[in-house]
Amino acid sequence: MRISVLTVCWNSAATIRHTVESFLAQDHGDKELVIIDGNSSDGTMAIVRSYPQDQIRMISEPDTGMYDALNKGLRLYTGDAVGVLNSDDCFHDRTALGRISAGLEQADILHGDLDFVEDHLTKRVVRRWRAEARPAKGFRTGWMPAHPTFYVTRKVADVVGGFDLSLKVASDYDWMLRAVELHGFQTAATGHVLVDMMVGGASTRSIVSHIWHNLEALRSRRRWLGAGPLDYALLAKPARKLGQFLSKPHGSTDRSA
Repeated sequence: MRISVLTVCWNSAATIRHTVESFLAQDHGDKELVIIDGNSSDGTMAIVRSYPQDQIRMISEPDTGMYDALNKGLRLYTGDAVGVLNSDDCFHDRTALGRISAGLEQADILHGDLDFVEDHLTKRVVRRWRAEARPAKGFRTGWMPAHPTFYVTRKVADVVGGFDLSLKVASDYDWMLRAVELHGFQTAATGHVLVDMMVGGASTRSIVSHIWHNLEALRSRRRWLGAGPLDYALLAKPARKLGQFLSKPHGSTDRSA
């Protein structure tokens, strides 16, 4: 199975090496990295071009944000399956894509565990996201997969379509909801850490960002799941995440997979 990895970047020179090298180190050979750059001015693309290009495709041009860039990636990728690796994140170890490929032989959608790390040098774990199998009512219960670990087969991506550009911080949540809830695709969770994610992303960097993300997520549930003005998931979704901060002591560098 050919796995395509979409990486959106803009002025990511400080972190892009970690991302690209973690992709190139994967022991799954049939893979491609599609880099969608927003016309960086800091040398990001020079760094990307310094690596062997046989498994890397790239474009660099202005865009209107991350989700616009991801939609470009969805039009460009050539694999049998696709997922996203942020430009300041890394695969947890060299087996991640192989595990994803094996899982997608049995299911249409696969997601896994994720470690939030302070940086990619110390790998100090500050939060751990452990994947759970989809409960009976899915997203209505506050459940959601970790988007950086979320991979789908091409038939899923084709049916779900693009990211909703009217959502500023929760379009990834909306995309996963549509993939999991609307079309009867089989979803599976792998019990392995797939990605090390740097803290401080668009939906996690502040209390205001958390609140805005949850409100946009409610908007998605209202549109697709018929939720009311307020629903159970509005409280359950953030509550589910509280345990992630308690599941591993601060300072851990456990990299078991």
